[in-house]
Amino acid sequence: MSLLVKICGINSRIAAEAAVRYGADFGGLVFYPHSPRNLSLAEGRELAGILRGHLRIVALVADASDDFIGEVVNALRPDFVQLHGSEDADRVGEVRAKFKVHVIKAVPISGEDDFAKVPDLMQASDMLLFDAKAPPHAVRPGGNSTAFDWKLMRARNISRPWILAGGLTAKNVGRAAVESGARYVDVSSGVESTPGNKDPNLIADFITAARKLTI
Repeated sequence: MSLLVKICGINSRIAAEAAVRYGADFGGLVFYPHSPRNLSLAEGRELAGILRGHLRIVALVADASDDFIGEVVNALRPDFVQLHGSEDADRVGEVRAKFKVHVIKAVPISGEDDFAKVPDLMQASDMLLFDAKAPPHAVRPGGNSTAFDWKLMRARNISRPWILAGGLTAKNVGRAAVESGARYVDVSSGVESTPGNKDPNLIADFITAARKLTI
């Protein structure tokens, strides 16, 4: 099988239609004010309507309150909620149980020590997403166009499905998958012409490149 692809930070009809047209497996909608991909609930509902039935919808929040998560879940009816903040395993479990949703937990990685929390997060979530740790003074926890050492993922005993993220592009996604052993990949800034502006051609190029690799 080929790599499964998540296009994250979809924030326009053009981007949503491109994700559907070129066969993405997941579409991420961001609800985080500091991101250039941030959506209102009304915008998210509209884009979810385009994606629904074609791919799995992921609503991304970071350190959000129950009230806000409830509003997002009610508006979008997503397949997954992605927790991309500093949520610990207890918080992940709370969200999963309270809202009866599948949860993807993002884990920021810069070195070996960052894997210490993975066993607990693995038990609390349905999927994990390994992203590069945000640079110092960054205003958002992800979507910063940076990568970590993909080889750190090799030989990890991870019982949940997991997604590789951080600095991926059409040019490096094949190498990233080979070095990490990933079966799922996530891209946001790597398919943008400028921060927050998804390019349909880059979305097509990324998905095409991912499909070429048999895993």
